[in-house]
Amino acid sequence: MTILFLLLGLVLLVAGGELLVRGAVQIAQKFRVSPLLIGLTLVGFGTSTPELVTSLQAAFAGSPGIAVGNIVGSNTANILLILGISAIIFPIAVARGTFKRDGIVLALSTLMCLGAVLYGQLTPVLGAVFVAALGGYVYFAFRQERQSNAAADAAAGTMADAPKPSPAGIALDLVFVIGGLALTILGARFLVTSAIDIARDFNVSETIIGLTIVAVGTSLPEFVTSVMAALRKHSDIAFGNIVGSNIYNVLGILGVTAMVKPIPVPPQIASLDIWVMIAATVLLFMTAMSRWRIGRVEGGLMLAAYVGYCVWLGMNSAA
Repeated sequence: MTILFLLLGLVLLVAGGELLVRGAVQIAQKFRVSPLLIGLTLVGFGTSTPELVTSLQAAFAGSPGIAVGNIVGSNTANILLILGISAIIFPIAVARGTFKRDGIVLALSTLMCLGAVLYGQLTPVLGAVFVAALGGYVYFAFRQERQSNAAADAAAGTMADAPKPSPAGIALDLVFVIGGLALTILGARFLVTSAIDIARDFNVSETIIGLTIVAVGTSLPEFVTSVMAALRKHSDIAFGNIVGSNIYNVLGILGVTAMVKPIPVPPQIASLDIWVMIAATVLLFMTAMSRWRIGRVEGGLMLAAYVGYCVWLGMNSAA
């Protein structure tokens, strides 16, 4: 039965990812905002819902290794595993202007996560600061993009001629997005539950489970969405999905979880795994800004780095 749940979860994830990308692209076109912004917000935040549910459940269950390891591990997997595979499938072009804005927010949120982990405790006050920062970022991003589009339309004299989005069409796109999210979340739930059961049968530690199986499992919506976007050559959504998810994981999920219940940080995460996440984020910046393009070679290096990290964790756990 456990294997059947794993297979069912995979099928649901693939179907959900396809619906999610289709709906997101259509919404971006109708509201005349970039697919990157939709990837950063609607898709990036939506695909992070499993991490939110998992971290909240783990915090209330008294499992800080899973609650914090899930976020740190997910952000590492998003960059090295998911973005790596997506770039191997189809090279990802990085928009300079938007990445300068969103890259700054990603860097700041990563440093905030580092500070909280080194402090050793995620408190309600820190959580409130994280959530407020997330709200300010989303408001600023939408406002900036809409103002830029309005200025471009005014310069071209096309604003009056721009067709208004059809409510029926938007409703159908939202059905695709919501349906896709529901399928990916349900699929991820099947996969994570089954994987945890299998791992615990082999006496693997809670923190290792949180950093690997739970982190990758709750990142499966991001994985499927980014891979589907790469296959459909919507690399801006694939990239925006990862950047948005990583920002939301720290500011939104850790923030909300800490506001609800304070979380102590396991020593292993503070001594090693947070630094792996920092290194992965630095690698993302280096590859994205070198040629404003993440190619197949860079994607292969990211994937190899993640495999090496998982092998080390496995060897350390066995020891």
